Amino acid sequence: MGATILVIALIGVVASFWLARQRLSAKPWLEAGPLGEFPGTGPLAADPAKIALGMFLAVVASLFALFAGAYLMRMQLGDWRTLPKPGILWVNTGILVLASGALVWAQEAADRGSLAQTRRAILLAAVASLAFLAGQVLAWRDLVRDGYFLATNPAATFFYLITGMHGLHLLGGLVALGRTASRAWGETDAAALRPSLDLCAIYWHFLLLVWCLLFSLFLVT
Repeated sequence: MGATILVIALIGVVASFWLARQRLSAKPWLEAGPLGEFPGTGPLAADPAKIALGMFLAVVASLFALFAGAYLMRMQLGDWRTLPKPGILWVNTGILVLASGALVWAQEAADRGSLAQTRRAILLAAVASLAFLAGQVLAWRDLVRDGYFLATNPAATFFYLITGMHGLHLLGGLVALGRTASRAWGETDAAALRPSLDLCAIYWHFLLLVWCLLFSLFLVT
């Protein structure tokens, strides 16, 4: 429980610092500005869409922190039985790293104005993400084949719940990535895709970090 509270506190500190940098905590009536200009009405330091995404990710991070805390507390009880770790989870981790890296490639290609490379990078990210989800389904199939069903024991229940929630968030990201891909194939200026690519990249990097932490939790316990 203490670890969960610590994670949530760290998330709160990071979120507060980040939001403060976006001028959300500014007091315009105390700020000085040029004559005729109302203080604090200048452009935000970041895109409002990024601010909204940052708030959403803080909520999602808190959710997974609570899951991890409940997992650690529940495993202390006597009916807990260790769950085998399907080897494909290692492959899935590498695939998700590839998806995240492909979006970095897409950002760099958009900066260079290379629409063809941007499209290829977006396609690679989408295919890799779908492969990750398919790999998770295969991991579930391996566990079911070995007799570990959803209600077999608490460890199995937590594994299906946590990995399922992570998969649902990735599916939601694929919807946004699909919209970006649709724009990419109808756009003539690669630079115009950069804002959407930035949001997708932030989201995928976040999901990669969450997955690495969860996978480490499964391995350690």
